[in-house]
Amino acid sequence: MDQVKLIIDNREVSVPKGTTILKAASSIGIHIPTLCHFELEGMNIHNKPGGCRICVVDVQGRKNLAPACVTEVYEGMVVKTNSVRVYNSRRTVLELILSDHPFDCLVCAKSGSCELQDLSIRFGVRDVPFKGEMSQYQIETSTSIIRDNNKCIMCRRCETVCNDFQTVGALSAIERGFPAVVSTAFNQKMHHSPCTFCGQCVAVCPVGALVEMDSTPKVIRAIANEKKTVVVQVAPAVRVALGEEFGMKPGSIVTGKITAALKQLGFDYVFDTDWSADLTIMEEGTELIGRLTKYLNGDKTVKLPLLTSCCPAWVNFFEHQFPDMKEIPSTAKSPQQMFGAIAKTYFADKIGVKREDMVVVSVMPCLAKKYECDRDEFKTDGNPEVDYSITTRELAHLIKQANIDFNLLEDAEFDSPLGESTGAGVIFGTTGGVIEAACRTAYEIITKKPLPKIDFTELRGLEGVRSATIDVDGLPLNIGIAHGLSNARKLLEQIRRGESQFHAIEVMACPGGCIDGGGQPLHHGNADIIKARWEAIYEADRNMPIRKSHENPSVITLYKEFLGEPCGHKSHELLHTHYFDKQKVIEVKVD
Repeated sequence: MDQVKLIIDNREVSVPKGTTILKAASSIGIHIPTLCHFELEGMNIHNKPGGCRICVVDVQGRKNLAPACVTEVYEGMVVKTNSVRVYNSRRTVLELILSDHPFDCLVCAKSGSCELQDLSIRFGVRDVPFKGEMSQYQIETSTSIIRDNNKCIMCRRCETVCNDFQTVGALSAIERGFPAVVSTAFNQKMHHSPCTFCGQCVAVCPVGALVEMDSTPKVIRAIANEKKTVVVQVAPAVRVALGEEFGMKPGSIVTGKITAALKQLGFDYVFDTDWSADLTIMEEGTELIGRLTKYLNGDKTVKLPLLTSCCPAWVNFFEHQFPDMKEIPSTAKSPQQMFGAIAKTYFADKIGVKREDMVVVSVMPCLAKKYECDRDEFKTDGNPEVDYSITTRELAHLIKQANIDFNLLEDAEFDSPLGESTGAGVIFGTTGGVIEAACRTAYEIITKKPLPKIDFTELRGLEGVRSATIDVDGLPLNIGIAHGLSNARKLLEQIRRGESQFHAIEVMACPGGCIDGGGQPLHHGNADIIKARWEAIYEADRNMPIRKSHENPSVITLYKEFLGEPCGHKSHELLHTHYFDKQKVIEVKVD
């Protein structure tokens, strides 16, 4: 690749041709502030930058200042990132942005992690000289996301991730001039739009225009209510990310500390979603084996490939975008909902608690989980299987509010019986993990032989679309994997055209799977953090004494005592669901 030599702040640098000034400066440790620029290397997530003009620099021989995020370098270029002209321009732009931005930092959910706030501190802005009309938008609240367009700075990061990476098309810039803002079509409510509530827009928003709905006050009230038995479950991806909120290096596995913190917070029982991930494999794996058996016996009406159903944002996506294919995904509920269904029946009976007196809380890396537990089909006489879902970030806030020193906590164990899990349950937290867990079980059930090797490394990786063929004792099992909804769309369109040769496909809505869910600690585009979480998931799997879902003793006992058999009458009643054509309910709502 051709190299280009240039000088930035009196330092010579050589970079590949086509590199932007921003990247060239970063390669030698020179930080240029930005707002609209965002990218996640290795995941093909790139914002369309150049709009905010915070990153402008002085290029010798150029009359106007150049936006560093879109200006490519050339041989002999001389750049100054810290001239008085540059400083004055950046400060003026910042003051203009702040002139139409609410000053409610003390109560803003993004305070402390707001990039606009950070820049204001960096530039020492203590007063905004530009006074005038302020934008006035109605704040929208949904079960998952709060949208406050009064705080929108038109960086359009959310628009890029929604349209280009997820191909959902829920957000776009509307209006022109002063009224311009990023919103839904016709400014309709998000739950009336194609929004999947994946939360990736929240993860990339630099300010408080998009934040998660905070459920912690409701959780605190439930814990304080002596009449309620409050049960909490913890998703696999949470244990490899929560430590970042307390200064630990990315990828730190803090399972025991999470359990100890939740017990100190006052939860009556602390359980593991990995347990219900094992349960999910028993149901989803049995469903896959059943479909394959019928297909191999000549039944061509069988719906293949089987699509995994663990990710609620993905479920919402195909209900909106591919409703003609809603019979293909597995009918198995997600681990979150399976846990709630068993907790409020089997476990509630065991401890003598009425369903309505039990509160089930989940700690998830995901904002769509909030939406999922509020779906009507997951309620019995109005009582939900899971009452409240909080994100990894919300749990961190709860721990800090309770004045718990997370780093000094001694490890504690999950409670029994819904806390016993396997390595197969842990790997649900990353892309490819669900289908690998299913293959571990399906192989041994189909062949009635032990696995020759337990690690299906051919299913692992962070590429957006992957495929592999698993040899199941002579039966070639074709597996597809996609993370990111744009990649899922490619596979679904192949199925629709009759071009897919896959027997099973795993889909996760977020880049990297749950490890980069919309509710995880913010990584600001650092791909090394995602990789560290990914590696930690497989480390946690390797450290488990049992690594196959069908060998989980607690799950085996559940079937013997309560469910009967996988995909039997009782499990279909409690652990399976159905899907809807959401295209029919998309409505235009104009306030």
